[in-house]
Amino acid sequence: MENPIKIILAEDQHIVLEGLEALVKTAPDIQVVGLAHNGHHALQVLNINKDNVDIAVLDLEMPVMDGLEAAKKIKIEHPEVKILILSMYKNVSFIKKIIQAGASGYILKNKGSHELLSAIRAIQAGEEYFGDKVKETLIESARQERVKKKRDSSTLTRREKDVLRLTGQGLSSKEMAEELHISTATIETHIRNLLDKLEARNRMELVRYAVENGYLDNEPKA
Repeated sequence: MENPIKIILAEDQHIVLEGLEALVKTAPDIQVVGLAHNGHHALQVLNINKDNVDIAVLDLEMPVMDGLEAAKKIKIEHPEVKILILSMYKNVSFIKKIIQAGASGYILKNKGSHELLSAIRAIQAGEEYFGDKVKETLIESARQERVKKKRDSSTLTRREKDVLRLTGQGLSSKEMAEELHISTATIETHIRNLLDKLEARNRMELVRYAVENGYLDNEPKA
Protein backbone atom coordinates (compact mmCIF):
# COMPACT_ATOMS: atom_id res chain seq x y z
CA MET A 1 0.00 0.00 0.00
CA GLU A 2 1.37 3.42 -0.96
CA ASN A 3 0.52 5.26 2.27
CA PRO A 4 0.13 2.79 5.13
CA ILE A 5 -1.11 3.87 8.53
CA LYS A 6 2.00 4.31 10.66
CA ILE A 7 1.71 3.33 14.32
CA ILE A 8 3.77 2.75 17.42
CA LEU A 9 2.90 0.06 19.95
CA ALA A 10 3.47 0.48 23.69
CA GLU A 11 3.04 -2.56 25.95
CA ASP A 12 5.10 -3.59 28.97
CA GLN A 13 4.72 -7.37 28.52
CA HIS A 14 7.23 -8.46 25.89
CA ILE A 15 5.24 -11.47 24.71
CA VAL A 16 2.07 -9.41 24.31
CA LEU A 17 3.99 -6.70 22.47
CA GLU A 18 5.40 -9.26 20.04
CA GLY A 19 1.92 -10.66 19.51
CA LEU A 20 0.49 -7.23 18.74
CA GLU A 21 3.30 -6.50 16.31
CA ALA A 22 2.80 -9.84 14.54
CA LEU A 23 -0.93 -9.18 14.27
CA VAL A 24 -0.50 -5.72 12.78
CA LYS A 25 2.03 -7.03 10.27
CA THR A 26 -0.75 -9.19 8.78
CA ALA A 27 -2.50 -5.98 7.67
CA PRO A 28 -0.90 -4.54 4.52
CA ASP A 29 -2.37 -1.09 5.16
CA ILE A 30 -0.79 -0.69 8.62
CA GLN A 31 2.90 -0.33 9.44
CA VAL A 32 4.59 -0.55 12.85
CA VAL A 33 7.30 2.10 12.99
CA GLY A 34 8.21 1.78 16.66
CA LEU A 35 7.85 -0.34 19.80
CA ALA A 36 7.87 0.81 23.42
CA HIS A 37 7.71 -0.87 26.83
CA ASN A 38 6.14 1.99 28.81
CA GLY A 39 4.67 5.44 28.34
CA HIS A 40 7.98 7.26 28.80
CA HIS A 41 9.59 5.02 26.19
CA ALA A 42 6.65 5.70 23.85
CA LEU A 43 7.36 9.44 24.04
CA GLN A 44 11.02 8.79 23.21
CA VAL A 45 10.00 6.69 20.21
CA LEU A 46 7.68 9.46 19.04
CA ASN A 47 10.45 12.04 19.37
CA ILE A 48 12.76 9.88 17.25
CA ASN A 49 10.15 9.32 14.55
CA LYS A 50 8.97 12.94 14.62
CA ASP A 51 6.28 13.33 11.92
CA ASN A 52 6.28 9.67 10.93
CA VAL A 53 3.54 8.42 13.31
CA ASP A 54 -0.22 8.54 12.78
CA ILE A 55 -1.44 6.59 15.80
CA ALA A 56 0.02 5.61 19.18
CA VAL A 57 -1.45 2.35 20.47
CA LEU A 58 -0.93 2.34 24.24
CA ASP A 59 -1.57 -0.24 26.93
CA LEU A 60 -3.36 1.41 29.86
CA GLU A 61 -1.30 -0.26 32.60
CA MET A 62 2.45 0.13 32.19
CA PRO A 63 5.31 0.83 34.62
CA VAL A 64 7.23 4.14 34.77
CA MET A 65 4.43 5.95 32.90
CA ASP A 66 1.01 4.43 32.26
CA GLY A 67 -1.11 4.81 29.15
CA LEU A 68 -3.27 7.56 30.60
CA GLU A 69 -0.35 9.80 31.54
CA ALA A 70 1.37 9.04 28.25
CA ALA A 71 -1.79 9.98 26.34
CA LYS A 72 -1.92 13.36 28.09
CA LYS A 73 1.72 14.11 27.28
CA ILE A 74 1.42 12.94 23.69
CA LYS A 75 -1.53 15.25 23.04
CA ILE A 76 0.58 18.16 24.33
CA GLU A 77 3.89 17.30 22.64
CA HIS A 78 2.52 15.59 19.51
CA PRO A 79 -1.08 16.84 19.07
CA GLU A 80 -1.26 15.46 15.53
CA VAL A 81 -0.83 11.88 16.77
CA LYS A 82 -4.05 10.02 17.46
CA ILE A 83 -4.27 7.66 20.43
CA LEU A 84 -5.81 4.23 20.89
CA ILE A 85 -5.85 2.73 24.39
CA LEU A 86 -5.82 -1.02 25.07
CA SER A 87 -7.02 -2.27 28.44
CA MET A 88 -8.44 -5.22 30.34
CA TYR A 89 -10.86 -2.93 32.16
CA LYS A 90 -14.23 -1.53 31.15
CA ASN A 91 -14.61 0.58 34.29
CA VAL A 92 -16.45 3.75 33.33
CA SER A 93 -14.11 5.99 35.35
CA PHE A 94 -11.12 4.73 33.33
CA ILE A 95 -12.99 5.27 30.06
CA LYS A 96 -14.00 8.83 30.95
CA LYS A 97 -10.43 9.70 31.97
CA ILE A 98 -9.14 8.31 28.68
CA ILE A 99 -11.63 10.37 26.70
CA GLN A 100 -10.71 13.50 28.68
CA ALA A 101 -7.04 12.82 27.95
CA GLY A 102 -7.79 13.12 24.23
CA ALA A 103 -7.74 9.48 23.14
CA SER A 104 -9.67 8.62 19.98
CA GLY A 105 -10.37 5.04 20.97
CA TYR A 106 -10.52 2.51 23.79
CA ILE A 107 -10.84 -1.24 23.28
CA LEU A 108 -10.57 -4.30 25.49
CA LYS A 109 -7.58 -6.58 24.99
CA ASN A 110 -9.68 -9.73 25.06
CA LYS A 111 -11.97 -8.78 22.17
CA GLY A 112 -9.92 -10.34 19.37
CA SER A 113 -7.53 -9.23 16.67
CA HIS A 114 -10.12 -7.94 14.22
CA GLU A 115 -11.20 -5.19 16.63
CA LEU A 116 -7.68 -3.79 16.99
CA LEU A 117 -7.26 -3.47 13.23
CA SER A 118 -10.76 -2.04 12.82
CA ALA A 119 -10.07 0.51 15.55
CA ILE A 120 -6.80 1.64 13.94
CA ARG A 121 -8.47 2.10 10.55
CA ALA A 122 -11.47 3.94 11.99
CA ILE A 123 -9.30 6.32 14.01
CA GLN A 124 -7.09 7.07 11.02
CA ALA A 125 -10.27 7.91 9.08
CA GLY A 126 -11.08 10.57 11.68
CA GLU A 127 -13.59 8.57 13.68
CA GLU A 128 -13.65 7.65 17.36
CA TYR A 129 -13.67 3.94 18.15
CA PHE A 130 -14.91 2.31 21.31
CA GLY A 131 -15.47 -1.43 21.45
CA ASP A 132 -18.98 -2.80 21.89
CA LYS A 133 -18.45 -3.66 25.57
CA VAL A 134 -16.98 -0.23 26.21
CA LYS A 135 -19.95 1.45 24.54
CA GLU A 136 -22.32 -0.70 26.62
CA THR A 137 -20.53 0.48 29.77
CA LEU A 138 -20.84 4.14 28.75
CA ILE A 139 -24.52 3.75 27.85
CA GLU A 140 -25.30 2.01 31.15
CA SER A 141 -23.43 4.72 33.06
CA ALA A 142 -25.45 7.42 31.28
CA ARG A 143 -28.67 5.55 32.06
CA GLN A 144 -27.77 5.32 35.74
CA GLU A 145 -27.00 9.04 35.82
CA ARG A 146 -30.41 9.80 34.34
CA VAL A 147 -32.09 7.57 36.92
CA LYS A 148 -30.08 9.19 39.72
CA LYS A 149 -31.15 12.66 38.60
CA LYS A 150 -34.74 11.56 38.25
CA ARG A 151 -34.66 10.02 41.74
CA ASP A 152 -33.25 13.19 43.25
CA SER A 153 -35.86 14.36 45.77
CA SER A 154 -35.01 18.00 45.03
CA THR A 155 -37.58 17.69 42.24
CA LEU A 156 -40.33 16.93 44.76
CA THR A 157 -42.81 19.57 45.88
CA ARG A 158 -43.19 20.40 49.57
CA ARG A 159 -46.48 18.48 49.71
CA GLU A 160 -44.95 15.45 47.97
CA LYS A 161 -42.18 15.42 50.58
CA ASP A 162 -44.84 15.51 53.32
CA VAL A 163 -46.61 12.53 51.75
CA LEU A 164 -43.30 10.69 51.32
CA ARG A 165 -42.48 11.22 55.01
CA LEU A 166 -45.89 9.93 56.12
CA THR A 167 -45.64 6.99 53.70
CA GLY A 168 -42.34 6.10 55.34
CA GLN A 169 -44.11 6.15 58.71
CA GLY A 170 -46.57 3.58 57.41
CA LEU A 171 -49.70 5.75 57.32
CA SER A 172 -52.57 4.82 55.02
CA SER A 173 -53.91 7.25 52.42
CA LYS A 174 -56.88 8.01 54.69
CA GLU A 175 -54.61 8.70 57.66
CA MET A 176 -52.35 10.93 55.57
CA ALA A 177 -55.39 12.86 54.30
CA GLU A 178 -56.47 13.52 57.88
CA GLU A 179 -52.95 14.50 58.91
CA LEU A 180 -52.50 16.96 56.04
CA HIS A 181 -56.12 18.13 55.89
CA ILE A 182 -56.55 17.24 52.22
CA SER A 183 -58.68 14.66 50.40
CA THR A 184 -57.76 11.01 49.98
CA ALA A 185 -57.92 11.50 46.20
CA THR A 186 -55.28 14.22 46.46
CA ILE A 187 -53.08 11.90 48.54
CA GLU A 188 -53.39 9.21 45.86
CA THR A 189 -52.36 11.75 43.22
CA HIS A 190 -49.26 12.64 45.24
CA ILE A 191 -48.45 8.94 45.64
CA ARG A 192 -48.65 8.41 41.88
CA ASN A 193 -46.37 11.41 41.31
CA LEU A 194 -43.88 10.06 43.85
CA LEU A 195 -43.85 6.65 42.19
CA ASP A 196 -43.13 8.29 38.84
CA LYS A 197 -40.52 10.82 40.00
CA LEU A 198 -38.60 8.35 42.16
CA GLU A 199 -39.07 5.45 39.72
CA ALA A 200 -40.46 3.32 42.53
CA ARG A 201 -42.60 0.31 41.67
CA ASN A 202 -44.77 0.34 44.78
CA ARG A 203 -45.28 1.92 48.20
CA MET A 204 -42.72 -0.36 49.82
CA GLU A 205 -40.04 1.16 47.60
CA LEU A 206 -41.24 4.61 48.64
CA VAL A 207 -40.91 3.53 52.27
CA ARG A 208 -37.36 2.32 51.60
CA TYR A 209 -36.47 5.60 49.88
CA ALA A 210 -37.92 7.60 52.78
CA VAL A 211 -35.91 5.59 55.32
CA GLU A 212 -32.63 5.70 53.35
CA ASN A 213 -32.90 9.45 52.73
CA GLY A 214 -33.78 10.56 56.25
CA TYR A 215 -37.45 11.41 55.79
CA LEU A 216 -38.45 9.65 59.00
CA ASP A 217 -36.23 12.13 60.83
CA ASN A 218 -38.00 14.93 58.96
CA GLU A 219 -34.54 15.91 57.65
CA PRO A 220 -34.19 14.45 54.16
CA LYS A 221 -30.65 13.97 52.91
CA ALA A 222 -31.53 14.85 49.34
